[in-house]
Amino acid sequence: MTFDISVGGDGTIRLAGRLDSNQVDMTRTVLEKVKTNVTVDFAELRYISSAGLGLLLGTQKRLIDTGHKIEIVNMTPHIRDIFTIAGFDFIFDIK
Repeated sequence: MTFDISVGGDGTIRLAGRLDSNQVDMTRTVLEKVKTNVTVDFAELRYISSAGLGLLLGTQKRLIDTGHKIEIVNMTPHIRDIFTIAGFDFIFDIK
């Protein structure tokens, strides 16, 4: 499965497929444009590597410094387990 990132009309960022080191630069380009609260939809995300986790963490830290945050929605149980093991469930607002 390939990777796709898109921004909906409501500003929600949708991730689909496998977010690994090969897709980090493309994803960083989108996330660097985020300046306020943002929702990231994981409904179609099937895999996230440590590079992807690091990118999300860096973006969250940058946003928190300005009073904003990432909200993650529609996380699959497998990826939720990864976030829990890494302690990211305390860092991100997961719905």
